[in-house]
Amino acid sequence: MSDRVKIAVRGLKKSFGSKVVLDGVDFDLHEGESLVIIGGSGSGKSVTVKCVLGLMEPDAGSILIDGVEATRLAGAERLGLMHKFGMLFQGAALFDSLPVWENVAFGLIQGKGMNRARARDIAIQKLGAVGLGPEVGMLSPAELSGGMQKRVALARAIAAEPEIIVFDEPTTGLDPIMADVINDLIIKCVKDLGASAISITHDMVSTRKIANRVAMIYKGRIIWSDIAQRIDHSGNQFVDQFIHGRADGPIQMEIRAL
Repeated sequence: MSDRVKIAVRGLKKSFGSKVVLDGVDFDLHEGESLVIIGGSGSGKSVTVKCVLGLMEPDAGSILIDGVEATRLAGAERLGLMHKFGMLFQGAALFDSLPVWENVAFGLIQGKGMNRARARDIAIQKLGAVGLGPEVGMLSPAELSGGMQKRVALARAIAAEPEIIVFDEPTTGLDPIMADVINDLIIKCVKDLGASAISITHDMVSTRKIANRVAMIYKGRIIWSDIAQRIDHSGNQFVDQFIHGRADGPIQMEIRAL
């Protein structure tokens, strides 16, 4: 990990009607770093990364990607900046109508205009990088287990050898053993590429394994950020309650009476 800042987010705000989701989010992602953003459901994790990826337009704030103000870009300029990114979506989000290899190669063919034969070779290579043989490439997503689908999605995320990879709840829905396999693969793939990574999750086992640094978001703000080794001694009562999964504490869940 270097001192060079790959992404700098400052004062990010986003509301939907009267509901404030992001209320001034600030964080940096350094080159070669694995940053994990934790927080409960509805805390703003997903909206934050969607703003970074250009899938949502923030109401206010700055997103610098390699020093370029992403919030001011549109069209071809924005698309060019997004080529720096790979994405592993929650639930894998594979195309049911395409074979596995073509799912992995989708960005190469559609985004970069690569010929299908070359793209297929790269897809098979990336499937191998996540522990799947070439025969898997000819299967349909429906023929795969949940864990295999996640691995295919990871192969797709790294197919174009991106500089930045975003992982959206990478272990959700997996059993503990398969979740650990995915965590190991994330570490390996990020290291092999020399990429920077942002993950959003509420899985503390995954967080402790893949993070160099952890940031917690609560009510639309980053309330704590530090190296992962300090998370158990954060001195922050919100972080302490969250990582230990306690109902009692400053974070109160809204429960409607029946």
